[in-house]
Amino acid sequence: MARSTNTQFAVAVHVLTMLAGVTDGRAMSSEELSKSANVNAVYVRRVLGPMRNAGLVRSRPGVNGGWELAADAAQIKLQQVWQVLQGAEPVLGLHGPDPTCATGRSVQKSLALIDRTVAGAVATALGHFTVQDVLKGVPDTPRLLNAEYPSS
Repeated sequence: MARSTNTQFAVAVHVLTMLAGVTDGRAMSSEELSKSANVNAVYVRRVLGPMRNAGLVRSRPGVNGGWELAADAAQIKLQQVWQVLQGAEPVLGLHGPDPTCATGRSVQKSLALIDRTVAGAVATALGHFTVQDVLKGVPDTPRLLNAEYPSS
């Protein structure tokens, strides 16, 4: 099975959850966050930049500086995080077929429409969860998802 190579969403959820768990009011450095997420600190900053622009985190400069949540973890839906990072990028990893091929044009058009449907479904499912849920361990996830997407 193919594996997604874009880890931005997973890293964002990881670091947002870490920030949600800070109870002493201190900011966490990119280095601390990167160590926990097992990625480079530059990558953490690249992921948190759009989160800052969306008002989900803020950075504090200085000796005791670093990153902190700018919103309540219970109010940050994973759907927001997904949409900030994913934007209008295809979810299915669409390719660029030969523009002179009638089949390629048809397949590309169909897959683009399917991709938007899939992206909407992902966003809807993620709308059921918050950073606070992840911090707590997302209890009873299968029950929640089965209520939303019953099996036939």
